[in-house]
Amino acid sequence: MKRLLLLSVAIAASLSVWGEGLSKVVPTLSAGDVTLSCESPLGWNFDTSLSSSQGVEYLTVKLSREAPSVPPQFQLSFSIPQRDMHHLWSVNETAHFALKPDWASQTRSNIAVGMPLWEFFDDSDANGLTVACDEVFRDVVANMGLREEGCVIIGRIRFFTVPEAPRTDYSVTVRLDARDAFWADCVREAALWMRESSGCEPCHVPDAAFEPLYSSWYQFHQDLHQKDVEEELALASSLGMKTVIIDDGWQTDDTGRGYAYCGDWKVSANRFPSFADHVRRVQDMGMKYMMWYSVPFIGFKSENFERFAGKYLYLNEGLGAGTLDPRFPEVRKFLIDLYLKAAQDWGLDGFKLDFIDSFTWGGNDPAVAENYAGRDIKTVPEAVRELMVGVRDALQARNPEVLIEFRQAYVGPAIAMFGNMFRVGDCPGEHMQNRIGICNLRLGAPGIAIHSDMIEWNVSESPEQAARAIMSALFGVVQYSVMLRDIPQAHRDVIRRWLDFSQAHKDALLRGSFRPHHPEAGYPLIEAWNDSERIIGVYQQDVTVPVPLGGTPVYVLNATSSPTLCLDLGAGTGSQPAGKRKVKAEVFDLYGRSTGTVTLRPGLTQVPVPVGGHLRIE
Repeated sequence: MKRLLLLSVAIAASLSVWGEGLSKVVPTLSAGDVTLSCESPLGWNFDTSLSSSQGVEYLTVKLSREAPSVPPQFQLSFSIPQRDMHHLWSVNETAHFALKPDWASQTRSNIAVGMPLWEFFDDSDANGLTVACDEVFRDVVANMGLREEGCVIIGRIRFFTVPEAPRTDYSVTVRLDARDAFWADCVREAALWMRESSGCEPCHVPDAAFEPLYSSWYQFHQDLHQKDVEEELALASSLGMKTVIIDDGWQTDDTGRGYAYCGDWKVSANRFPSFADHVRRVQDMGMKYMMWYSVPFIGFKSENFERFAGKYLYLNEGLGAGTLDPRFPEVRKFLIDLYLKAAQDWGLDGFKLDFIDSFTWGGNDPAVAENYAGRDIKTVPEAVRELMVGVRDALQARNPEVLIEFRQAYVGPAIAMFGNMFRVGDCPGEHMQNRIGICNLRLGAPGIAIHSDMIEWNVSESPEQAARAIMSALFGVVQYSVMLRDIPQAHRDVIRRWLDFSQAHKDALLRGSFRPHHPEAGYPLIEAWNDSERIIGVYQQDVTVPVPLGGTPVYVLNATSSPTLCLDLGAGTGSQPAGKRKVKAEVFDLYGRSTGTVTLRPGLTQVPVPVGGHLRIE
């Protein structure tokens, strides 16, 4: 039985402990007793307050001190019985959403990694407990898992586990939601609350951010040449792709991977002999032009490597590059000027800004021993924020519709202030992981244009399997990275068909209400709808598909490996009473060709639908 919030609670406690451990218990209805603890308060005052609104509780901790000092490490912890909580959702989970033992469940988030939001849920898509925190800039280290003794859910959230600059105050709020509700609705509401509570106004998202895209990466990698790229993009444009990202390789003649030649960011004249003209030719095809940069890296073999000596967070021999320290104002200016000059000189429409999550280090902060010499900002998260504000403002001042893509795992409310396209992390050829990533990001970053990882398949694959790869990405903006010149015509026909479908139904697919089911099973069923239509994607054989009956058409997409779907007509969200009326449905194959109509009766029924095809129910 779900825990219900029956009354509003407000608790306030003021603690001032000098030189000894601190422990304070705050009773909650959602998560039982929550304990605030700090081993060494070191003169800091701790205040706690608890309030509730519409069945959700908010626990706030405030720290204060008269003189500036480094804040102490502290944590909030709780333990509750494991009842109807079998799985744990987090935004960067890519597999089975396992509920791990508490000793093996540590996660970390900050401005450039994930988000402090966790959802315990059951096998029926019901919320058990949603925990969210509005500290989205600094490091938050958490354990959310199961204690073996007695099957108890354990939660621990730790603050100031990495070096922090001296200050006089700090405040953080944790949101606790144990309502009996659909799990994804709780996640989405928590994500929106985090955005508002932390003051993170999301970046403007242009319409072009929702257009289908071609990426050079998986097929070209670093072996880019102007003529080859233009021939490929002519095909991409003819199929309906509207944007291109030219990835790693444009800045070097080396093809050995790694980042030893990053940092100068000069176009290779051997690869692109007339780059500005090349960009214009691609734009004349009707495509936006975006370019890749690895933001923090300066390669050992670049001209700029010595220029920034002493201004690196660390050197990585494996990558062949150093990671810049953004706390230096000249580092931030270099990067901001770099992107702005590229946009101006080459007429770029956008940027893929990669490896933001590398602005970190292991061990001690290298700045401490130098007493922060030359650094005008003392903490890295604040410096990253300042850098990305500068990049966004400079690029948007030149072009308010500029496209800025970030890649999972830096996808939280803070980073959404600076980018308008979030892409699933690399999962080449892994269609279920792509689908999982799209669903996670749509819940964790509402309103941002969520992009698939670049989809690809082998040239010898069947058209049906190519269609399934595309359909697994269809509830996000599809990024393609197949070599179009090499695949069979049947594959290109499938791409064109689903590009046409995704554009015709873009509002419902990408901007409508969104409800993904059963993350623990890889999201075998996904729904999206608006006032004019509903689209249901089916990804697992033998799943029963609830199909609501109402005043709008329903499209059921068969992305399974079976040519038959099992429908429960008259069930599902927003359905009107079915009665005994019969319903007409038209069947389409993977190329979008009608194969006839069928008559459906309310209740359970099996319907033949070609693999890679769909059903349109009036």
